[in-house]
Amino acid sequence: MAAGDSLRIGQHCRYTMRESHWQRCSYTMQEHNRMEKAYKLEFGRGRDSELFVTCCGCSQTEPLHSFGPAMKPHYLIHFVLSGKGIFRAGGKEYPLEGGYGFLIEPGQLSFYQADETEPWTYIWVGFWGSRAEEYIKSMGISAQHPVFHSESSDELYGIVRDMMDHNTIGMQNELRRNGQLHIFLSVVAQSAPLVERDEADRANQYVRRAVEFIQRNYCNPIRVTDVADYVCINRSYLYTLFEKSIGMSPQQFLSTYRLTKAAEMLMIPDLPVESIALSCGYQDPLTFTKAFRLMKGVAPSVYRRQVQQDENRVNREHLRQVEDFIEKVGRLDAGGEP
Repeated sequence: MAAGDSLRIGQHCRYTMRESHWQRCSYTMQEHNRMEKAYKLEFGRGRDSELFVTCCGCSQTEPLHSFGPAMKPHYLIHFVLSGKGIFRAGGKEYPLEGGYGFLIEPGQLSFYQADETEPWTYIWVGFWGSRAEEYIKSMGISAQHPVFHSESSDELYGIVRDMMDHNTIGMQNELRRNGQLHIFLSVVAQSAPLVERDEADRANQYVRRAVEFIQRNYCNPIRVTDVADYVCINRSYLYTLFEKSIGMSPQQFLSTYRLTKAAEMLMIPDLPVESIALSCGYQDPLTFTKAFRLMKGVAPSVYRRQVQQDENRVNREHLRQVEDFIEKVGRLDAGGEP
């Protein structure tokens, strides 16, 4: 019995865990028979979520206990708390011991087995989401590099324990578990191997992160230096990467993104221009008006009247501009050139 086929926790087992405060399983589980001692929880999938927990658990295995070869429908990270075992995937075998972990990707055929004399105890977390692949790739672990080492065994165990302590239905527990998932991955990322990337891939990675930062923070009075600090490169190098990748400077991209959002907001009749300026990161309405006129050729108030008088034509023009802008940025996600 392992992460894929271990004991499903019922009401009685959850009560037992709470009574014992879910003390560290590698020390408190007593072997009364020849079965693996495993605690596992499964959770429903999030709706259109970027990243969410699908299952988690802890297992104290018997000698030579194994799972697979089999595949999983989600990402799954195991971390060994104590003991030894082997992990096989992609035609390779990895001998592992306490302090090491391994990744299983969705649809990847894998096999793992406990040692005969020192069977391992491990925790695991399964997860999925629209950005799961992106996060895993950025962390440096993959099907080609599935093994990592961490000195933070206690912290990782505590995170999984907290997930399992908040195992019932309800938004508060779902947010708690998914928040802990982000912390779990951050701890793993601290010691995950760095995968060498070619220069073009690294450059696109910087630009993608910068674009994402702008998309999430355009409403704040951020500057290009803030963007550069976020992706940990200097401003001049960021300028070079933006010019090469999307044909405009970081400042031009930031302004274009803000003003594109402002044009969308101007289609809301009762929304004051001053509020739109603040909502798009402009502290001074006059500065906003000047920038908008430079981009659109007319002041925000005039643009709004044009929308009201010839809504279909202006909407089509605005939609085309937005689509062109999104297409240019979208090429980065596809790894292509503009």
